[in-house]
Amino acid sequence: MRVIAGELRGRRLKAPHGGATRPTSDRVREALFSSLGELTSSRILDLFAGSGALGIEALSRGASHAVFVDAAASATAVIDDNLAALGISARGEVVRMPALRALACTPVRDHLYDLVFLDPPYRQAGSLGPALSLALPPLLADRARVVAESDRREPLELDLPLHSERRYGDTLIRVHVLG
Repeated sequence: MRVIAGELRGRRLKAPHGGATRPTSDRVREALFSSLGELTSSRILDLFAGSGALGIEALSRGASHAVFVDAAASATAVIDDNLAALGISARGEVVRMPALRALACTPVRDHLYDLVFLDPPYRQAGSLGPALSLALPPLLADRARVVAESDRREPLELDLPLHSERRYGDTLIRVHVLG
């Protein structure tokens, strides 16, 4: 897995070992970021971060800061390693905690975010929509975007304004825009 574009283009990323983490494919990341456009100075929240690939890609494309949240120790260790190897540790903050709990805690609540990535385990996505729909809006900046990745057969349903929806094989990407 590599960073696709921006200042870190081509640099390798580690992924946690085992089957618990399912990194977003390069093809899906490339298409997603092409559709997102300019990210300069954006604040990023990467929930269910896994390897941190989505947040790191945003940092590579000009985002100013990213908070990475994952409950798995193996995932947060890999994110720390990736940030250090890329020389961008100062622009990222890693929080080891379940995503819903993190949304109510410092340091996650200390910021308003311009872009949020949600990539929960596919088997959990269907049940997370109501709680995420309530917890996210107070953390979102004006005109913030929320990108939800899930299995097309069991989508992550958010009660937020839907801007676009794209399918890549069994992967469904929904972009919600507030304001």
